[in-house]
Amino acid sequence: MTGEGRPDDGAAGRGGDGSADGGGPSGERMRHLAEEVRQIAAEARIGARRAQRRSKLWNATYICLGFPAAVLAGISGAAGLASPGARVPAAILALLSAGFSAGATFLRADARQMANLRRRYAWQNLETRARLILAHEAYEGVGQLHTALVALLEMRAAIPSSALVLAEAVPPPLQVPAAPAPPGPAVPPGA
Repeated sequence: MTGEGRPDDGAAGRGGDGSADGGGPSGERMRHLAEEVRQIAAEARIGARRAQRRSKLWNATYICLGFPAAVLAGISGAAGLASPGARVPAAILALLSAGFSAGATFLRADARQMANLRRRYAWQNLETRARLILAHEAYEGVGQLHTALVALLEMRAAIPSSALVLAEAVPPPLQVPAAPAPPGPAVPPGA
C-alpha cells in the first residue's frame, strides 16, 4: 500500500452534489491540489532520509571524537603516575585527549545529532499527514483539500532547514522588563 490515493478517480471527480465533473474546473482543481500534496509527501520523504543520514553522521562524529578523548585521558593519567620518565608521553597523550575533547565540544556533534533526529521526525510527520490528506480530504471536495494543503504548507515551513538546525539550542534572548506602572492613589490596607 503506497498511501497515495488518486483524487481524480471516484468521489474526487464529483461535485459536491455527487454529479460527475471530472473534466470540469472542479476536477482540474482537485487534480492540481492533489498533485501538490503528492509533491509535499515526496519532499518530506527525501527530507526525512537526509535528516536520518545527517543524524548518523553526527552520531559517528560524536563517538569518533569522544571515545578516543576518554581513552587517551585515562592512558595519559596512568602513564603520568607510573613513572617520572613517562611524563613526556603522558603529556602528549593528554594533549591529544584535550584536542579530541575540544573538537567534540566545538562541533557539538551530540546537539547536531539530536536536532537532525527532530527534523527527521518532523519530516516523517509531514509525510504521514500528506498521505492522510490524499486518502481522505482529496475525496471530500476542493475546499477541504485546499484547507488541508495550506495546513501542510504551514507544517513544512515550521521544519527548520539544515542551516538552522541548531537554532533551538541557542538560549532565547533576554526579555526587557516592562516599565513600572505610574504610582496611583494609595489604597489603604484592608479596603
